[in-house]
Amino acid sequence: MPFEKKTPPKVGKPKTSAAGAAAVASSMNHVMRTAGPVRGTKALLELNQKDGFDCPSCAWPDPDDHRAVTEFCENGAKAIASEATTKQIDRSFFRKHSVADLLEKSDYWHDQQGRLVEPMVLREGATHYEPIDWNDAFELIGSQLKSLDNPDEAIFYTSGRASNEAAFLYQLFIRHYGTNNLPDCSNMCHESSGTAMKQAVGIGKGTVTLDDIHEADTVICIGQNPGTNHPRMLSSLETCVENGGKIIAVNPLKEAGLMGFAHPQKISGMMGKSTQLATQYLQVKVNGDLALLRALGKEIFERDALDHDFIANHTNGIDAYRNVCAAADYDDLCKRSGISRKDVSELADSVLSGDKKLITCWAMGLTQHKNAVATIREVANIHLLIGAIGRPGAGLCPVRGHSNVQGDRTVGIYEKMPEPFLAAQDKEFAMTCPREHGYDTVEAILAMHQGDAKVFFALGGNFLQATPDTHFTGQALQNCDLTCQVSTKLNRSHLITGKTALILPCLGRSERDTQIEGDQFVTCENSMGIVHLSKGKLEPSSPELLSEPDIVARLAEATVGNTEKINWRWLIGNYDRIRNLIEKIVPGFAPYNKQVRQPGGFYLPNDTKRRVWNTPSNKAEFGAADMDQFEVADGHLVLQTLRSHDQYNTTIYGLNDRYRGIGMGRRIIFLNPEDMATRDISPVSLVDITSYWNDGERHVEKFYAIPYDIPAGTAAAYFPEANPLIPVNSTALESNTPTSKSIEISIQSSS
Repeated sequence: MPFEKKTPPKVGKPKTSAAGAAAVASSMNHVMRTAGPVRGTKALLELNQKDGFDCPSCAWPDPDDHRAVTEFCENGAKAIASEATTKQIDRSFFRKHSVADLLEKSDYWHDQQGRLVEPMVLREGATHYEPIDWNDAFELIGSQLKSLDNPDEAIFYTSGRASNEAAFLYQLFIRHYGTNNLPDCSNMCHESSGTAMKQAVGIGKGTVTLDDIHEADTVICIGQNPGTNHPRMLSSLETCVENGGKIIAVNPLKEAGLMGFAHPQKISGMMGKSTQLATQYLQVKVNGDLALLRALGKEIFERDALDHDFIANHTNGIDAYRNVCAAADYDDLCKRSGISRKDVSELADSVLSGDKKLITCWAMGLTQHKNAVATIREVANIHLLIGAIGRPGAGLCPVRGHSNVQGDRTVGIYEKMPEPFLAAQDKEFAMTCPREHGYDTVEAILAMHQGDAKVFFALGGNFLQATPDTHFTGQALQNCDLTCQVSTKLNRSHLITGKTALILPCLGRSERDTQIEGDQFVTCENSMGIVHLSKGKLEPSSPELLSEPDIVARLAEATVGNTEKINWRWLIGNYDRIRNLIEKIVPGFAPYNKQVRQPGGFYLPNDTKRRVWNTPSNKAEFGAADMDQFEVADGHLVLQTLRSHDQYNTTIYGLNDRYRGIGMGRRIIFLNPEDMATRDISPVSLVDITSYWNDGERHVEKFYAIPYDIPAGTAAAYFPEANPLIPVNSTALESNTPTSKSIEISIQSSS
């Protein structure tokens, strides 16, 4: 990957609070500079409004009742600025730039070039993309898919950006075609959450609402950085504090958004006055979370602070969990976690305070470890011990990182979709869905690398940069006969391709979607199970753009054709028809078109909120995993990857990380100052990094070493720059999620 620049980054003092006037200034700068005052302002005023469009960034829910005129955060504004840009990439751009030339440009440069506005093809052996007619593009893909020996030789990836309507049509087409190869971005983020929660409480989704967070006695934010990844969450945490609740932060790095929040819609926030959020900040070692939670469970048992009635009536497996807690050595748990016994006791005081209304929120800091499922089961254990689930102000809150990744899963984007869904689809469409499990993301990479898959189709996303083991994944994509990307902006997945490659440009969330029966809207599901409409209002960047549902329908028509039960183009004429089909297959949606037109949408059923447990025992299940932790060789460090404040997933909006005090640089590694001194590494000097796995070593070069407040023995670096260090075969038990937060590395000064 090319360097951003040859000079060192600017390094300043990290911030102690998030948002405020600086966030407003940054938002306006991005929007006005990129989208312009007219288009940009119109986009912001429609963003997250009840009759507007859903933010294409994170999945944090909107308020049920009143919404501010500025119902968005800094990173939401950056996402809209990027999407609503007036810059365009057309055929003249690709005539000027060869693929080899574009590979030398940075990810930031790619995003800055503008919107893709016409379909393009890279022919086998060609050096440049060239334009292709839409009909010819679909004929090319369809003929390639129909020529495969087996449908399982095709892989269909889905990004969380896809709407419910696009995702439902997509999976319907793919299963009609004959495969369950439906990897998605959830495989790389919250798959561990879904796996663990289904085992523990019978549903893989969060069990709380915004109102619950506002009235909680204690909110634990563990393994997440809301200030950068879901900034609107900060206003909910502020409300909790104002109502007398406590926020406990558990994170290896000190993050500004967990320490304080200067509300940008309040005069005090704009004047620089922030609300303190975390009353206790526990800088746990990377992958020390399971040990910390086990110590907390042990403390609760020793205090006999259990909700005995809840445990007796609603749970199973308490004895096994009690035994593993009793067998654990307190001092060993503290050593593993890096948290003192005094701090664990203080944490228990908070958890057991008031009415024990506890909410635990988490994200990638828990899900991307080998023991991720066990760790999230341990989160659930704490809640089950004190009955902090299924009642107001209490519950489990996995915070999704993409705006409709949860909805896509609900409507069928899953390589192991449950039998009731498949059976309902068989009945409704007079078809036979395949039952054999398909490839998840890691399995898809391996299949392409081994030559077992020959066509790769991506509905959104930047697969190459989002996935682990970048060089290995690149080789896998290059083994394909055809790779195809449905995209709004240029990214590196367009440049590392199969023998033939296609770019299919689509409408963005903010753009008006007009079909034969008029303007359409789509729907999304957020982190708290609310389904709501999203209606773009901006003029499309190009008349050549198609909507994602339209692209899927035309692809299906070209590949499997219409059936007695399915007329693909007819469905696209009015998206109400797609929603009518969804409600017949997925429980809880009917009457879909009526419910979703209610201002703010509707909540999907969640039995856990009523203390009904859809587990085999019909009880909530305690977990009793053995104590396990990622260990490295002497002298090595544990690396975790993370985002900067100027990015969203793999999209790079800028080269700054304001809250961490970094300016104009991305190839950096945060290190404990003592670890740097031991290795004779000077601040802001260049280092090379080597990662270790049972299949050998991986290397990246010339990263700037930045001293930072992080536990000894640990390190952090931005993705996707550090993704080449993540072994493709290093995955979480049960969920198969890449272990992007548990990488064994060594560092040395660059020669």
